[in-house]
Amino acid sequence: MEVFINGVDHNIFEKENVGKLLMKFSIPAIVSLLVAELYNMVDTVFVGRVIGGNAIGALVVVFPIQRIIVAISMMIAIGSSTAIARNNGKKDNESIKAVIKNALSLIFLTMIPMTILIFIFRDNVLNMLGTSKQILPYAHDYLSIIIFGSIFQCLTISIGYIMMSLGDRKTALKSTITGAVTNTIVDYFLVVKLSYGVKGAAFATIFSQFISFIYAYLHFRDIKKEYKLKFGFEIKGYILISIITVGFSAFIVEAEDGILLAVLNNLLLNHVGDIGVIILGVISKLSMFMFITMLGISSAMQPIAAYNLGAKNYRKLKEVVKKTVIFALMTSAILWIIGLLFAEQLISVFVKEREIIVEAAKAFRIMIAVFPMISIYYVSIYYFQALGKARTSFIVSIFRQIIILLPVSILLIKILDLGSIGAWVSYPISDFTASVTSIILMKIESEKLDVNIEKSKSKKIKEKDYKVNEHKSKKIQDDLIQ
Repeated sequence: MEVFINGVDHNIFEKENVGKLLMKFSIPAIVSLLVAELYNMVDTVFVGRVIGGNAIGALVVVFPIQRIIVAISMMIAIGSSTAIARNNGKKDNESIKAVIKNALSLIFLTMIPMTILIFIFRDNVLNMLGTSKQILPYAHDYLSIIIFGSIFQCLTISIGYIMMSLGDRKTALKSTITGAVTNTIVDYFLVVKLSYGVKGAAFATIFSQFISFIYAYLHFRDIKKEYKLKFGFEIKGYILISIITVGFSAFIVEAEDGILLAVLNNLLLNHVGDIGVIILGVISKLSMFMFITMLGISSAMQPIAAYNLGAKNYRKLKEVVKKTVIFALMTSAILWIIGLLFAEQLISVFVKEREIIVEAAKAFRIMIAVFPMISIYYVSIYYFQALGKARTSFIVSIFRQIIILLPVSILLIKILDLGSIGAWVSYPISDFTASVTSIILMKIESEKLDVNIEKSKSKKIKEKDYKVNEHKSKKIQDDLIQ
């Protein structure tokens, strides 16, 4: 049965060729993530060039808080959209309806209390994140405003992923683009023309997040109508547990960036000074842009894989994973070469000081030394999410930055006293280790899929033989009657 909402065929995962599906869903996902990253990137460019290094330092310090907010949003978005995609494969509309209602309730349950608490204790939080006296005033102003856009950001991300899991790949992209364009325009007027500094950048961001949410919600109303959704606070324990456990690895992927930056901020501030924090801020922003491609491809694979798992189409599921790995490796290799060749030019977009540009370029080249390999690592995280293997996905998601990178960076910076070079070297060490580990885990899972494919093939052969024998038996009976 064909199901069309907003002109979108919600059975597209079943009909379409795997390569075309990946292209159709990964390109909007990449662009959507790219544009989403522009929110913080645009703020960084404007305040960095208009105000200077201390303003960039303020955004770096606040970044872990923003990352936690995005992490919670992604946890709810991935957890709910995976469940919806599987139920879509099973044609279970009642379960889809229940997941959507619980996901939206969870957003309000988490975001409102968190916004209030962070605003009340904002200076305490900023001091914990390693804010120097020079940077604190800028960070205080920026956080005091930007925190109030959290709920709109979370709602927009979750609605976009829910609609993507039902085959609509455009709403998430268009809502994000709408917000990013609004952010850039308002940023320019408030920061450059009206000289409102970091406060202007913060106001521009929350206004654009609200506009983005309005766009997403207007399109989401068709889903609401189709599934006869009546909004109200609904909490069912087993659904929330499913959303949180499956989405928790996505939370870790996003949150660990914030946790890592918070730790590195403190280490660099104590052992290198403000210059180390500023360089970290610039190269981390640049590297995140490079990561967007592999994250977009991996997240596009996730609903396709989850649907085919729900439909028990194991052969197509295996094909999806194989083509995703190849696609991710190819695109990350291209970005890697560009990053190595044009590091100075890319960094000069953020800062004007020649000293920072030169040092940041050296650090960036070290940081991305084995970059293409890490694409397989991110594919594995989303793959295990799609399979509903929450424990494996969680272990893989914390392995790179929490288990490997953090201890290695502390060892190199603090114990071996290597300074900033210790921070940059810790990245390729963790990237290589995590990638090799994920390859091994995916190979094990691939062998399990082969078993399921053989079982499925055997079952089809038996069913075919049964039908043939049944037909022969009926023919013999008919001959005897005649």
